Amino acid sequence: MRPYDVLFEQALTRFDPERIHHAAFRAIRAAAPVTGRTVRVPSAPVRALGLTFPHPLGLAAGFDKNAVGIDGLAALGFGHVEVGTVTGEAQPGNPTPRLFRLPDDRAIVNRMGFNNDGAEVVARRLAAWRAGGGSTILGVNIGKTKVVPEEEAARDYEKSTGLLARYADYLVVNVSSPNTPGLRDLQAVEKLEPLLQAVRRRADEVRPDDRVPLLVKIAPDLSDDDVLAVADLALATGLDGIIATNTTISRDGLATSTSRVEEIGAGGLSGRPLTQRSEDVVRLLRERVGPDLTLVGVGGITTVDDARRRLAAGADLLQGYTAFVYEGPLWPQRIVKGIVRGLATDG
Repeated sequence: MRPYDVLFEQALTRFDPERIHHAAFRAIRAAAPVTGRTVRVPSAPVRALGLTFPHPLGLAAGFDKNAVGIDGLAALGFGHVEVGTVTGEAQPGNPTPRLFRLPDDRAIVNRMGFNNDGAEVVARRLAAWRAGGGSTILGVNIGKTKVVPEEEAARDYEKSTGLLARYADYLVVNVSSPNTPGLRDLQAVEKLEPLLQAVRRRADEVRPDDRVPLLVKIAPDLSDDDVLAVADLALATGLDGIIATNTTISRDGLATSTSRVEEIGAGGLSGRPLTQRSEDVVRLLRERVGPDLTLVGVGGITTVDDARRRLAAGADLLQGYTAFVYEGPLWPQRIVKGIVRGLATDG
C-alpha cells in the first residue's frame, strides 16, 4: 500500500471532508514556492482551443473555487487548471455538511452550491496573478448566482464574463451542477443558445482583438438525444468546445450501502461510478461534432487505462478531481507518465 493510501485510510477519513480539503489545499499553496515548476512530468503537447497544452491532464473546476492556488496545483503536474465555479455575486453555498466520501465506490457526493467569493473578488485576484507572471493555462468556470431568477440568468453570466474573461485562457459556462436550483434547466437548447450568445457577445466586448475560447459543461444525466442536441448547438453557434461531464444525480450501482446513500442525501456524485457514462458521452459527442471541436473528458478518470480510453473515445483534453482526492498529490504525474508511455508504445 502506498504511503498516501495509508494516510488516507487511517487518518484523513476520520475528519470532515471539507475541513480536510481546506487543510490539504493550504499545504499545496504553501509548498508552491518550494516546488515551483520542478515537478518532472513528461511532455505530451496537445494543440486545442488555439493553445498548446503541455499534456492532456488538467484539474477540473471545484477544487480551486476562488483562484487562490493556481501555481501550487500546476506544480503538482497539472497541465491546466480550471478555477471556479465563480458566480456574479459572492455566496456562501449550501449549509454544511455538504461534502461526503463514498470510499467503497471511490466517489464523492457534494452539494456545495457554488460557494465562492464572487466575480469581482476573483477578478482582482486573477489580475494580480497575471501581473505577477502567472502563466499556467487557466480556465475560468462561471455559473449562476443562486438568488438570481432563471429569467435573469444571462445578465448574471454576463457580469461574470465581463469581469473574468480578460484573464482566462478559456471560459466555461456551467449549466450542469445539480446543486443550484433550476440550473440544469438551462441545458435545454432553447435556453442554452441565447445564454451562450450573451456570454459570447460580452466576452468579445471585453477582448475584441483576442477571442477567448468558450466551452459549455454538461451533465452525464442528459439523454443521448439531448447530448446530441447540445453537440448540434455547439456547431451551429461556433462554440469552441464541450466539457463532458459534470457530476451525476444518479445513485445506480453503488457499492455503498443504501442506508448510507440515503443518509447523505442530495448532491452531485463524482468519481468511479461516472467512468462509463462519461466515456460514452464523449464518444457520442465526437461522432457528432467531427474532429475539430475540442472535447474535454472528465468524470471517473482514475487509472492510466481510464485516461487512455477517454482519449481513444475522442477527448482532446482530460480533467480530474475525485481521483486526485483519493490517489494523492502524485496522481497527476502517474497519469501523465502513463499517457506518454502509451503514446510511445502506439507510435
